[in-house]
Amino acid sequence: MGLRLFQQTRVVDVDTHVTEPPDTWTSRVPRKWVDDVPHIERIKGRDMWVAGGTKLAIPGQSAMAGFDGTLPDHPLTYDDMPRAAWDPKARVEFMDSQGIWAQILYPNVGGFGGSYWISLDDRELALACVRAYNDFQIEFCSVAPGRLLGVTAVPFWDLDATLAEVERCREAGHVGVNFCNQPDALGQPPLFDPHWDPLWSWCQDAGYPVNFHIGSGDFTSWVRNTRGLQFRTNFARASSLMMMNNVMCISDLIFGGVCHRFPGLRLVSVESGVGFMPSILETFDWQWRNGGIVGEHPEYDLLPSEYFRRQIYATFWFERESVAFGVSQLGDNIMFETDFPHPTCQHPGPQTPAVEPFRYADEVLGHLPEDVQDKLLFGTAAKVYGLTVPAPPEAVGVA
Repeated sequence: MGLRLFQQTRVVDVDTHVTEPPDTWTSRVPRKWVDDVPHIERIKGRDMWVAGGTKLAIPGQSAMAGFDGTLPDHPLTYDDMPRAAWDPKARVEFMDSQGIWAQILYPNVGGFGGSYWISLDDRELALACVRAYNDFQIEFCSVAPGRLLGVTAVPFWDLDATLAEVERCREAGHVGVNFCNQPDALGQPPLFDPHWDPLWSWCQDAGYPVNFHIGSGDFTSWVRNTRGLQFRTNFARASSLMMMNNVMCISDLIFGGVCHRFPGLRLVSVESGVGFMPSILETFDWQWRNGGIVGEHPEYDLLPSEYFRRQIYATFWFERESVAFGVSQLGDNIMFETDFPHPTCQHPGPQTPAVEPFRYADEVLGHLPEDVQDKLLFGTAAKVYGLTVPAPPEAVGVA
């Protein structure tokens, strides 16, 4: 076969997560809040995030790469997790072993879009937690600048504080904003409300892409088991449906006029998949015409699919036949991810159907023209996130 795809190009993995170390918040906020911020307690033999006496999350459930089992089973302690989930030097070593040049990093504890922090009554504490996470991420990325790439968590309930934080973190090296995909479900204006225009304007002018991770709003209704299903069945069902979560986000951005008002704003639908996107966009176009939207909004000069192609991007990581369809229709708007080290990531444990990313790429993308391969694995991400084109890669250990 010759060189594998991952040995021919610098691969940018546009969606991974950091399993936050135990001291992420306790070492970065004033001592008066040390019991109120997330911290690790060992409860019945497993590490657990606790804040203000309330159990929040289990870090092992977000560090499943290579684990021999499926949720609700999980690594019990940090010692049981892959070190690359939370240690930056180990992360870079792991990336090297996989042939991955760069990774974009998303959170866990605060929610994929920061939804947990808005539940805190003390807004000063909430802002301190957001800033502490961003400070942690800046330090994490400093181990390998240009390879470990942070996105800015924001206190989206406070627009002035949000603007200040994105400016601060961009100057520190972050490559984009991590924003709630459903702020109206959390008591804030919807994405298309003019309330957010100062943020969209700033991001457009700064070339700072806005990223919407699935499940970054209020997704409790997606995972709440109200039908009496067994745990694994309900988890698989919710994980499948959550990919549809960003369809609502994309529709708000297009139908609500955000794309029209900010034509240079780059928007990313993270972990939503790509195979179904052409069908959704065809539906949007048909209903756009059928509903007479142009008569109501004569200023809208493009169809939904045209707005999407101009400035919205989506990501893929396990699709096979459907990704080929997505690439054939939206090849300039698609980027590769692995979701490391989450339960659905492409870093398999013995009981998962996943294959290692470089094998997946060879099997699914290997027949595509080289220029398309390069766009999917590197070129589009470099354009969206303003990455410097590095020198050709050396051979890496992806045998």
